Amino acid sequence: MQDAFESDGLRLACHLARPVSRREGGLPGLVLCHGFPTGARGASTSARTYPELADRIAAEVGWAVLTFNFRGAGASAGDFSLDGWLADLANAVAHLRASVPVSGVWLAGSSTGASLAICHAADDPSIRGVAALAARADFDDWAGHPKRFLEHCRSIGIVRDRDFPPDLDAWGRAFREIRPLAAAERLAPRPLLVVHGSNDELVPATDARALADTHGSAELRIVNGGGHRLRHDPRAIAVLLGWLDHQAISR
Repeated sequence: MQDAFESDGLRLACHLARPVSRREGGLPGLVLCHGFPTGARGASTSARTYPELADRIAAEVGWAVLTFNFRGAGASAGDFSLDGWLADLANAVAHLRASVPVSGVWLAGSSTGASLAICHAADDPSIRGVAALAARADFDDWAGHPKRFLEHCRSIGIVRDRDFPPDLDAWGRAFREIRPLAAAERLAPRPLLVVHGSNDELVPATDARALADTHGSAELRIVNGGGHRLRHDPRAIAVLLGWLDHQAISR
């Protein structure tokens, strides 16, 4: 189902997938988050395959799945900021709960979306668990050169307003203040699945191990030969589907 919701006054495009049949005892809900876009037209084409993945999860494991475009990406309004994306995720969770009578909400994501899923869940005790694919342990590389990173954001179209951000220092400060590694510790003992490609060209597998170690009881799966875009790796998706099925059975 094509839909939209508001976040800080911005209209964000979303897709809600529902299973044909409902599990006994209520319907588990999942918010599925995309990563930071890449390539010259990355923002405009961001997350195009996520509705298909949401439909598959709904069909195969019987969950209600909401996926959406963060601000600045795809058909969503606004301009990228890391704290803005974190607010978008909180509003996506609220939209899922308002749209479907779910028995609980889990989060899953890829890359930056996975990292923010960990961060949001750490501060929202109602989130039941997180599945993180190719997650970053920090955003220190972005924080080190905020002006240069802003130029990159403009080049891929995720920052569209020439007058944005109104305060570059505040925009860049979020990259240091939002800490997935610290959030992983606060998330425990709720379930955390960490899936990472051994040949990830953008985020080293050491980030996955650090997140899992800091959490303390995370399930860590390293996909041999896997790259960064794990949503296109059938082995990673099989792990995700199996984990979701187990979550629904054990809730």
